[in-house]
Amino acid sequence: MKVSFVTAGSGDVVAVMASDGGQLMPAGQALDAASGGRLAKAMKAVRFNGSAGSVVDVLAPEGLDFARALVIGVGKLDAADAMTVERWAGHAVRRTLTSGAEKLVLQPDGLPNVSKAESGAHAALGARLAAYRFDSYRTKLKPDQTPSLSAVEVMTDGTAAARARAEKDGAIVDGVFFARDLVSEPANILFPESFAERLRDLETLGVEVEVLDPTTMERLGMGALLGVAQGSARPARLVTMKWTGSTAKGGKPVALVGKGVTFDTGGISIKPAAGMDEMKGDMGGAAAVAGAMKALALRKAKANVVGVVALVENMPGANAQRPGDIVTTMSGQTIEVLNTDAEGRLILADAVWYAQDKFEPAAVIDLATLTGAVIVALGHEHAGLYANDEDLANAIVAAGLAEGEAVWRMPLGAGYDKLIDSPNADMKNISGKPVAGSIVGAQFIKRFVKDGVPWAHIDIAGTAWKPGPYEDPLSPNWATGYGVRLLNRLVASKFED
Repeated sequence: MKVSFVTAGSGDVVAVMASDGGQLMPAGQALDAASGGRLAKAMKAVRFNGSAGSVVDVLAPEGLDFARALVIGVGKLDAADAMTVERWAGHAVRRTLTSGAEKLVLQPDGLPNVSKAESGAHAALGARLAAYRFDSYRTKLKPDQTPSLSAVEVMTDGTAAARARAEKDGAIVDGVFFARDLVSEPANILFPESFAERLRDLETLGVEVEVLDPTTMERLGMGALLGVAQGSARPARLVTMKWTGSTAKGGKPVALVGKGVTFDTGGISIKPAAGMDEMKGDMGGAAAVAGAMKALALRKAKANVVGVVALVENMPGANAQRPGDIVTTMSGQTIEVLNTDAEGRLILADAVWYAQDKFEPAAVIDLATLTGAVIVALGHEHAGLYANDEDLANAIVAAGLAEGEAVWRMPLGAGYDKLIDSPNADMKNISGKPVAGSIVGAQFIKRFVKDGVPWAHIDIAGTAWKPGPYEDPLSPNWATGYGVRLLNRLVASKFED
């Protein structure tokens, strides 16, 4: 879908803003006047109140050269921000994507907290994100199921400024789409080896990619990671992606580490059959890291960043890891595996240690679809954030708010840490008690963070994919690409020259 910026647009559908109370904003007021008040009359007829995401769809409005006019609410103006504009544009695209319309004209207004040029750029970003579809395996789409929308024009006075911002945002969109595609792929197509090969494509953007095979990982002592993988016919991979964009000599990189379980049956501690198909998405953390690395490379970020993703398939094969097994990690610490379905923390133990050992990073941030417990606590609205460094935690919270990828700070502490002490090894991989599941997972990973290294863990089990009908117009029903925008903003605000 082509997105362009114009000072005057024409097309099949036009979309304008209305604020809380059903008040048309300036662009909408001009359209309403041209239509002889027909937009206002339609709004009144359906008791339109202008709440965020509410829509009045006016067909063939007299006096206008558009077949349809969409009046879309943005809610209270004092609370509206850039994300409000993106979602407004997303609603417009969702309404028209398969409607038969070929061209949509967006007329965003400036908001108290968003200039008109910024509003135009964010409208373009929202439009692009909302147009995402994963149709790779749908061979019998009916004509009315196929996208008809091929062009979006964003009307703004500041076309040059909006275009400049949109060029940078294009890198973010590509990164988000890369992550969504990875999470959406079925596990018979995307497995550790094929995932690693897709990441090699980043080399064309200037990213240095290295792939470790099981022999190399065994030599390095990654017993926890390899233990998870040993039940599958698909051998594990550990992939590093290195972007060197800083002009400062010898600058330490920030390390982004992702859990990449390409399919999780639970292993011997097998999951229930219902809903197991969703476990193709258990590599959402690795997908987010890969998408962020792509975005950073595309926009040529002036930062040193390394992405490390641990890729395994957790299967109950004849050689599968058993409950009660004890494995030795790359750090030398030992783990008693009481539940093979608590596998994400096992592969992260070695991946997080490897990232520190090899790259000596300025900070480590890991993302993982780690626990169902975080969904119990936070639903699908926030990811769980754990950190040992206040500055890093605050920067992540701020980045999440700015990019619409919210996190909620969760606690760590000695009392929780004691829950994973084991009488048979240095630690066990579950507490054995039905309490604080997400916190216990974070405490486990923390044991593999070296002293003095700023670290954060983001549990994205509730945000990497969202089942059910559309709630956020910027995301599809399934893979959201959560984490790409947050990580990109975090690097830009805290680690970039």
